[in-house]
This record gives sequence, C-alpha cells and structure tokens, in this order.
Amino acid sequence: MTTLQMHRNKPVSVVFALIVAAAMTMPLLAQSSPQLIQPAELAKVLQGSSAQKPLIIQVGFRTLYEQAHIPGSEYVGPSSQAEGIQELHKRVQGLPRNRYIVLYCGCCPWSHCPNVQPAYHELQGMGFRNVKLLYIANNFGADWVDKGYPVSKGK
Repeated sequence: MTTLQMHRNKPVSVVFALIVAAAMTMPLLAQSSPQLIQPAELAKVLQGSSAQKPLIIQVGFRTLYEQAHIPGSEYVGPSSQAEGIQELHKRVQGLPRNRYIVLYCGCCPWSHCPNVQPAYHELQGMGFRNVKLLYIANNFGADWVDKGYPVSKGK
C-alpha cells in the first residue's frame, strides 16, 4: 500500500488533526527562536540595572511610535523602506558589535510585519550578534500596552 493509499484509508478527522497540529506548532517555533524576546521578558529587563538594558529601536511607523512606545526606545522609521534602513544604519554604525539591541515594530500581527525582519537582517549584515526581536504576536497595543507594560507617548 502506498503512502497516498494509506492516507486515503484514514478518516478525514485524523488527517485534519495532523494538519492542525502542524500548523499550531509553527507559531510556537517562532516564539521560541533565540533571536526573539517576549514582551514580559523585556519588561523585566527594563526594570533591571541600566548596565543590562538594551538599546531599543522602534522600526515601525511614526504614528504608532507617537501614540505609545517603550520608554527609552528610539525611532528610526519603518525598515521596510530604504530611508528607515538608512536611519537604522546611521544610528548603530559606531556601536560595538556585541551591543545588546532590541528591535520592535508592533504595527500588525507578527506574521505580517514588514519591518522587523529587514531591520534584523541589516544589523546581522553589519556584524551585530546580540540583536533580539520583540515578539509582538498581534500588535503593540494588545501585546504591550494592554498588558500594563511601561509606555511613553509623543515624539
């Protein structure tokens, strides 16, 4: 019996359950990636000593940054655009390549964000090896602000 024939003999519910299980594993893999930092973990880091605090850079859209952002974070612009990548490059150019940096956007669900990956790849290409991406599953409001983590508003 071929593999295809075996699948045909299984009840549809078993095959469907296997597909659902595989699909549910994908977000878990993304959440546990070594380059990701969870919101609760970053909020805890921010409460620690200033020696442990990372440079936090918002690589999303200005409107979102002005509405609410992580205290002490810096805005460089959307890294899905050449100007944002240039600003990011300028901001980190003189830093030691082991500098702890956290990038975040929060414009939309993680799987659709156009900004975090280009920023991460830019820093990796520049030789930075201690870069984390803030894992914002849905958006900054739901995954940071609504959870009661610290925010600043304005420019």
